[in-house]
This record gives sequence, structure tokens and C-alpha cells, in this order.
Amino acid sequence: MLRWILGGREAQGTVEKSAALFIGEEQPKNCFTEMQVLKGHFDIVRFLVQIDDLRFASAGDDGLVLIWNVETGDCLFALRGHTQQITAMTSYTFIRGGNAHTALLTASSDRTLSLWDPDSGNRVQNISDLQSSVKCLLVLVRLDVWLSGGNELCVWNRDFELQCKTVHHSDAGISTMVELPKNFIAAAMDKEIVIFKLNLSGSDIAVMAMRHLADHQDTIHSLIHINDGLFASGSHIGELIIWDSVDWTIKSYEHILWEEPARDSQSEFRLNPQKQIERSIQHMSSDGEYIVAAVGSGLYVYNVLTKSVVAYRRIAHDSNVLHTVLQRLMSCSEDGSVRMWELQDLPLPAEPASSGFFGMFGTFGRSSKQTGPPAKKIPEVPGLRSLELIGDLIGHSGAVQMFLSFKEKGLVTCSTDHLLIIWKDGELQSQLRSLAVFQKLEENQELRFMQQ
Repeated sequence: MLRWILGGREAQGTVEKSAALFIGEEQPKNCFTEMQVLKGHFDIVRFLVQIDDLRFASAGDDGLVLIWNVETGDCLFALRGHTQQITAMTSYTFIRGGNAHTALLTASSDRTLSLWDPDSGNRVQNISDLQSSVKCLLVLVRLDVWLSGGNELCVWNRDFELQCKTVHHSDAGISTMVELPKNFIAAAMDKEIVIFKLNLSGSDIAVMAMRHLADHQDTIHSLIHINDGLFASGSHIGELIIWDSVDWTIKSYEHILWEEPARDSQSEFRLNPQKQIERSIQHMSSDGEYIVAAVGSGLYVYNVLTKSVVAYRRIAHDSNVLHTVLQRLMSCSEDGSVRMWELQDLPLPAEPASSGFFGMFGTFGRSSKQTGPPAKKIPEVPGLRSLELIGDLIGHSGAVQMFLSFKEKGLVTCSTDHLLIIWKDGELQSQLRSLAVFQKLEENQELRFMQQ
């Protein structure tokens, strides 16, 4: 699909592809048959944030924040002010004068925080005296405050006034945060998850660390909210932990160990030794019942309610998967591709899970450090389904950092090639163009009738 426009693209590295993940030019289940390339950035584009049903913002290493219209592809504003790369960006919706307003929060390596008005393109607030760079931002809508995380955790109100902060001396600092019930926050710091509580007394807010969860054996790369009762974390060595959001105990522990294919087996790819052991969980997403985890260059779908693997594919891309989404199962990768997947029932046990595939450590009653028994040997997984490739979007020449879905309006991707691409439903776009032509003809006929 679309290779005839852009030409072929060879796999990066020494990965040798097989026919198993190539579905050819005809992709009947892939609606994204049109693309629009957006230019405006001068360096890697890392972040995409939806503002409303028509607009989104992009940001990256050039320090620019660009506001776009997803229907037309027009750049509405270029927000200039940061002097170094953007390290975090999120939207902030608040009520003012009885109306809802959506602003953009950005953090940069220049140790500044900015609040932007996407309607005017103006920077309405700025803080430039931070002690260190901010790595993540979190908006707490219910409390009408927002948090910035790095070497220190700061709580701010909508007027950019610092309410409180707690300082950490870890070199890693806070890399990501999620909101928990009852004014608690979970923050990933290297191998630990720190539980903070926001104490409210009138107009005053204080923050304090309540618990350190040290069950991971390596650096935590992903931390997500699942539902009101659960959140999840994923580490560099393939540890997936499901946590209780109220008492912070472990509900499920999975250690994903991609087995190395035998030399004479018909594996999806023949890999070099470095690729064979890659199992870092770079990203996760959830719909409240399932989790899809980007594990090295593979995908792993897990049911948090039944505590069981639903489907997996060891090699879903040629390189590491960087971003995933579950609503319409998709993934993007360092290999420059965006792929669409479908869960299908297995008529026969294709690619069975062997004893070395993953370990299940069951449910722990407490979140304290545990050595645990050796991984169970799972000869087969009941109810296992297959992940089948149904769409392959080839357009970027560099690693695709993330994507943003506008449903029927299209899909936006950003990349290290400095470009953004809006992928659109070709059939729908054709219908809209035809409708526009008919409307124009009707207007012309009405105009001629009035002139007679």
C-alpha cells in the first residue's frame, strides 16, 4: 500500500524478512490509502497532542511547537520561545468564564515551562528558573492543578504558581507519572515506583512520598493507567507488573522472555544475537481490560482481568516498537513503519508458546520486594489468538515516534525524518470530494437561475 508512490524501503540492520509479515500491495482491511506530508519542523518530531476534534500540536528537538488542522493539513501557528528541545507536552483544559478552554503545556531542556494559547498562538505563561529539566507532565483535572516531574516533583495551579514541591537526588529523576484514586500519584524513578500523596488543606497543597515499590529488577520505561482499580508498569528486561491502584499490591507479574528460534526452524525472521535478546518494554497502552505492550520489536497482548496472555508476536517490526494503541490495534517502530493488526482465532496451534517463552509469577499479596519462585513452565496457553498484519503504512524515512488518531478524520504520525504525515481513508475522502463538487454545481445552478 502506497509503495508505488514512495518506492520500496529496505529493512534496517541485518534483519532478514520473511513472507509472513508482507501482505502485498492489496490490503483490503487498510483504509489509509491517502497521505498528506506536513513540513515545518527542522529536527526530530517526538510529540503529538490533540487539542480538539480538528486541531493538534507537534513538538520535538527543534524547540518548535506547531499547531495544525487535521482536515486541511494547514499549519495554524508556530509557537516559538523554547531554545532547546521539547521534553514533554500535554493539553490542559480548564473552565474560565463558564466556558472550557484548552491550552498547551510544554517543557524543554532549556529548563523552562510554558503555557500556550492555541487559539491565538501566544505564550501566556512562562517559568524559566527551574533547577533541572522537566521530563514529564501530568494534569489533575479534578483538583485543577498540574504536576511537573524531573529531579523534583512540583505542583502548580492554573496561574503557574508553585504550590509545593519535593526534591529527589536520583540522577534518573521522575520519568513518567500516572494519577491514582484519592489524590495519590504513582511516579517511575529508575527501578522504583514512588507513591506520592497530595494533601489538601483549604487552598494549601502539600506533597509527600508514601511508599516505594521496588519490585522491578531494571529501569522502568512505561507506566500507564488501566482503570480505576489498576495501573501497570513495564521494565527494560521485560517485566510487566499489574498493580492495585488503592493498596499498591501486585495483582499480576509477567516476565516476558522471547525465546530464541532454533537454527533449523521456520521462524518469522532470522535475527542477529543482539536482536534475539531484546525484550525491553518501551511502551504500553490499555482500554481498561487489555494491555498491549511493545516488547523489543514484538507485541504482547494481555488480559488484566483473567491474568492471561491473549496474543503475541515476537517480531512485529524490523526494529524496536516505540508506540502502540489498542482501540484500533496499531504499532509504530524505529524501522519507519506503522502497522495495523487484527486478533484472529487460531485454527491450529501456530507458533506455540514454549517453556522458555515467559514466566508467570502469579499474584502477590504485598508489593514489597520478593525473590519469588522460578518461572513456571507453560507448555501451552489456552485461548491464545494470533496477531495478523492487516495494514502496513510506509511513508517515513526515519523512526516513527508516535501516532495520534482522529478517527474518521485520519491518523497523524511523526518521525525522526522531521516530517508529519496525515493518513486518510481514501474511500471517505473520495466521497467528500464528490460531495463538494455536487454542492459547487448546485450553487452555480442556483446562481444562474437567480441571474435569469
